[in-house]
Amino acid sequence: MFASPITGIQPTSQGKVRDLYDLGDKLLLVATDRISAFDYILPDEIPNKGRVLTQLSVFWFELLDGVVENHLISTDVADLPEAFQPFSSWLRGRFMLVRKAEMFPVECIVRGYLAGSGLAEYQKSGTVCGISLPQGLENSSKLPEPIFTPSTKADIGGHDENISFVRCAQLIGEDDAQELSRLSVQIYATAAAYAEKRGIIIADTKFEFGRVGDTIILGDEVLTPDSSRFWPADQYHVGASQPSFDKQYVRDWLSAHWDKTGEPPHLPADVIARTSEKYMQAYEMITGRKLDA
Repeated sequence: MFASPITGIQPTSQGKVRDLYDLGDKLLLVATDRISAFDYILPDEIPNKGRVLTQLSVFWFELLDGVVENHLISTDVADLPEAFQPFSSWLRGRFMLVRKAEMFPVECIVRGYLAGSGLAEYQKSGTVCGISLPQGLENSSKLPEPIFTPSTKADIGGHDENISFVRCAQLIGEDDAQELSRLSVQIYATAAAYAEKRGIIIADTKFEFGRVGDTIILGDEVLTPDSSRFWPADQYHVGASQPSFDKQYVRDWLSAHWDKTGEPPHLPADVIARTSEKYMQAYEMITGRKLDA
């Protein structure tokens, strides 16, 4: 695990990308520049990645206001606790102060196009996560309508497991499963319509929800290149894999140079630079803004 530039304060927990600090009445989420692939944290960081993840999430939280409540309190360095003020230059643009929520133990995936593990299952059985789809779909086909395909949450080094809606309902209750499905599809449809106007197709994405009191809120990051499959709309064509703005560039290089056993290799400088460029490009196309770096 990379050493944090924040010294003298231990994170309460660390994920593949984020460090979490429990502040008592709220949480501090910090997006680092770490990158993971194939369930491994890679030994190199991607410049500006954490800022892209945070600032793009904040953009979507604002855009989705009125569709769903979220956990965001502030991204202003003036609101950082005193102990974190010495690190405000590094934290600026990459942290969120958020509400505490009781998080649901499922990841809420919405697929609007046929790709990835969904494509592999469809080619074998004509289904995606057990949901029957029409015959004749191809790689990257747009689905008749977006589908909700939840998964379990895996620990670092583990694999998320696709589950049926029935299994999701067993884990969290029928009413909550129905509500998460409804919210997930509504959020995806709203975001996908917006992004397409900006030249990006959101093929699929992952949401995480929690509960504060009686209210279900959207948490974690949202609609970023880490949690979504973004395709350039002007290059989209059915029947083949699409170029993307996510970390597929890293995955492709690793697949060609590593057998996925043992520790992953260092990435070449050009792969690091190209990946950073892709993240920045996605942010700028979607928001119409320059990144606050």
